[in-house]
Amino acid sequence: MATFNRTRTFIESLLKLTRFGNLVIIGITQYFAAGFLIDKSAVLDVKLFLLSVSTILIAAAGYTINDYYDVKIDYINKPERVVIGKSIPRRHAILFHGILSGIGILLGFFLSWKLAALNVFSVFLLWLYSNNLKRLPFIGNFSVALLTGLSVWIVDPLYRHGSALIVIYASFAFFMTLVREIIKDMEDLKGDNTFGCRTLPIVWGLRRTKFAIYFILAFFALTVVLINQFYKALPLDYYIIFLFIPLLWLLYRLIRADTTKDFATLSAFCKVIMLLGIISMAFVK
Repeated sequence: MATFNRTRTFIESLLKLTRFGNLVIIGITQYFAAGFLIDKSAVLDVKLFLLSVSTILIAAAGYTINDYYDVKIDYINKPERVVIGKSIPRRHAILFHGILSGIGILLGFFLSWKLAALNVFSVFLLWLYSNNLKRLPFIGNFSVALLTGLSVWIVDPLYRHGSALIVIYASFAFFMTLVREIIKDMEDLKGDNTFGCRTLPIVWGLRRTKFAIYFILAFFALTVVLINQFYKALPLDYYIIFLFIPLLWLLYRLIRADTTKDFATLSAFCKVIMLLGIISMAFVK
């Protein structure tokens, strides 16, 4: 019984460490993009399976190395989330990161050397982000957003489809992740400041950081509308339901937000908007 409990605790900690729910969303997003935006038969293609598995493994490795470097900060910001040094030894975490990254890169070679090179770039950027970039203003947020957008866009070159819709959804993933990452920095202000991080809320303060988000949201909405106008026209009500109403609600709550709890709620709502975006792929004609 004791062995069973230890094994169960380890597995639960591993799922927590790698953000299992987020990994599932990554896989669903890629399958939705391939199935609804390219070709329904793609969901049965082994190439898509290999792409999705490699992306998920690299993302899991990224979450692992991020928590490895952020243990002390997380003890202040999110102590309930810390598993490294408790149920998972630090040396096991770094080994786990290496194994996941290596398998993810190798799977890329089964698809093409270009995808493998992109996987190598992703692994390196995730390590650099965790070790350094996330403590700098904006560039760390931009790095995570870029990788999120790439995880959607990468489905297109796999099939050499040239889909404008995938560009729209990749842009959506990029901008929403960028906003969410900045909001998370506002939520984690206390711990980040304690350990000398230089995130936007620390450098600019909450008020100016909010204005930066307002600008990003406006630029995001304009970008999506322009791409839609010139490359792929979708009905206006599609954008109103799945994008503009949720964004306006996010903007309204952001204006009023001033506590850690408020920013945590906004971060969670950004996830809801992203899920709505994924679901909306099923309604694209």
